[in-house]
Amino acid sequence: MSWLRALKETARSGLTIERRRLEPLIAIRGAVGLALVIGVGLAFFGPVVAASSAFGAFQAAIATFQRSWRPRPVLALVSGASLAVSTFLGYLAGSHTLLFLALLVLWTFLAGLAWAAGPTGGIIASSNVAIMLVTVTLPSSVANSAVHAAVILFGGVVQAALIVLFPVRRWGAQRDALADALAAEADYARRLRHDPLCTFDPVPLMKARSAAAVTPWQARRRPPELRGPRGAAERIRPVLASLADPAMGVPAEGPERDRVRELLAAAGSVLDSAARAIRHGDPVKLSPAAVAALKTPDTGSLLAGPPRRAADRLGALLSDVIETAEGAGTKEEDAEEAAEAIRAAEEEEAPGAPHRRRPTLLRLVPVVVRAMRAELRPGSPILRHAVRVAVVVAVGYLIGVLLPFGHGYWAPMAAVMAMRPEFTQTYGRAVARFGGTIVGVSLATAIVRTAHPGVTLSAAFAVLCALLMYLLMRTGYVVGQACVSAYVVFLLGMAGEDWSQTVHERVVLTLVGGLLAMISYAVYPAWETPRLRGRLGDWLKADGWYAAAVVDQYAEPAERGHDDVRSALLDTREARVAWQEALATAQHEPVRNRGLSRAAADDAQHALAQLGRVAMLLEAHLPCGGATPVPAAARLAEALRRATERGAKEVRERRVPDWAEVREALDAWDARQRTGEGGTDPFVRNGAGLLLEALEEFSRGLDGTSKPARPGDRAD
Repeated sequence: MSWLRALKETARSGLTIERRRLEPLIAIRGAVGLALVIGVGLAFFGPVVAASSAFGAFQAAIATFQRSWRPRPVLALVSGASLAVSTFLGYLAGSHTLLFLALLVLWTFLAGLAWAAGPTGGIIASSNVAIMLVTVTLPSSVANSAVHAAVILFGGVVQAALIVLFPVRRWGAQRDALADALAAEADYARRLRHDPLCTFDPVPLMKARSAAAVTPWQARRRPPELRGPRGAAERIRPVLASLADPAMGVPAEGPERDRVRELLAAAGSVLDSAARAIRHGDPVKLSPAAVAALKTPDTGSLLAGPPRRAADRLGALLSDVIETAEGAGTKEEDAEEAAEAIRAAEEEEAPGAPHRRRPTLLRLVPVVVRAMRAELRPGSPILRHAVRVAVVVAVGYLIGVLLPFGHGYWAPMAAVMAMRPEFTQTYGRAVARFGGTIVGVSLATAIVRTAHPGVTLSAAFAVLCALLMYLLMRTGYVVGQACVSAYVVFLLGMAGEDWSQTVHERVVLTLVGGLLAMISYAVYPAWETPRLRGRLGDWLKADGWYAAAVVDQYAEPAERGHDDVRSALLDTREARVAWQEALATAQHEPVRNRGLSRAAADDAQHALAQLGRVAMLLEAHLPCGGATPVPAAARLAEALRRATERGAKEVRERRVPDWAEVREALDAWDARQRTGEGGTDPFVRNGAGLLLEALEEFSRGLDGTSKPARPGDRAD
């Protein structure tokens, strides 16, 4: 993609306004907390201190809107406390330009590294730097600085207290995540009726799994219906695919296929009912037709072998989903007992099972530190982002000091809020911030010059702008920035700022900050395009190890558990999502192709998705401990591990992998089968052959010699 086209695409994305579900009660709660903090500040300390406390309450409320599974009061407290520390340190160094500049660079660099801990931590850290640039201009002494830091912390405490006293839809985010996962399974079941090879996006299941991790405090309060359905949904997916797949299930047409379609439709209806019940906390209301379809005795007379086993397994899993969605799970054990029971490999949840642990804030500190230290390596995108944002903030601050405008913090503030580790977001947010700033400042200035508000009315206008920000922030960044710009104008006006000095200069300096952010990414980029082959190699290796773990279960069923299969499945999901995100990002980058064409990428990812789907079908029929061993499966599993690990290295080195070792293992399997040596299973052998076909298709796609896809030949 050319630079001109990339700029057009990012500008369009930054200025896009989307229709989203609004949350008025949460927005009102945040605005009420802000109003309380401003009122207390005005009553006891005056408008300047009230402005500081307002920034703390404003930022604490924004932190609670971030996508995080931690309790919202905790996010508000962390935001308020970190902002208080940041601003107090800034106050102490604010009177010395060089000292403050050094502190600003260090603090901004650490804020950039904070993205290693996730988007929520990165956004809070970046916001702290931006707000610190404003608040350090308000106090006049060290004592006043301590007061300002204290009231900023007070703002976070007030927002946290309001969340505790006036909760809105408890566990709403976790309910939505679990309901979305069940709804995705329901949609998958319905689509399988018409397309047995249709695709499935694992992201809803990954989000549900992330939402299921809880702290000890959360574990004691989590509703029973949020435990169990996720684990059943995880196990339902391969069963649905196995039941529908013609190659390993029933014929493409006939009475068996009609019965499978009935079962899939009933499964979709049951899963949808469970999703609605969990989302709203209501009892499960099942369709009588779906219940009748699942209980009919025709299944036993029409289906046999693997399809029959899949149908029986599906009925049992749906019963588990219904039972736990009704809240019939057993009571969660206390935190100390759970901590002793949980093993590092524990991933599933079922009624009575130990919960997945989320570290407390104190235990999270060393985890975050390790994540940040891991990014201190050459080529790290997070390190590049930290260096970029630190340099840009320093340059922007110096430009603001040298220009005769005053209030020079607008330039670095605009830059740090716009910059992200990824190209598209940085450029899109820079354009949106400038556009939103023009709109917000213009409207606020027009109101000020028309109404001439005093301190109280300015505070009221600021609270109104914050309310609109909380309400509309998910509709688009440009909308949020318009509200924030007006909010800052009214708030600084309440504190005594000269209106005429905050209009034109803020627009100009915001433009300077946005341009610095955009130039920095062009000069010191972190493109995803050159890393695409590495991402593809990671996915190949993860897929191969997942397939090997599944095949290995058939070799010695009595001696193996399923923990390694589950772990490998999670790894391949993460690798697949990382590849898809990198590919989507690379498509908008102004970078020439570097060894992987779009056609080759599409063919290769299709083949890897097929490899994972076949492994999933085999997983749906994993043998129990008393099943007959298949000794040849052990050699195939080892061949898959070695070959895919070697193949991943060859992909990174721009070579085409060869799968001779896997073919030799299958030939040896066939030879043992002909001589009658050892146990065998036609179902497993058929799946093993499909695994090799997927690997060979991957090599052909990477080499550009892939055969045209047949109608319906799509992978999961």
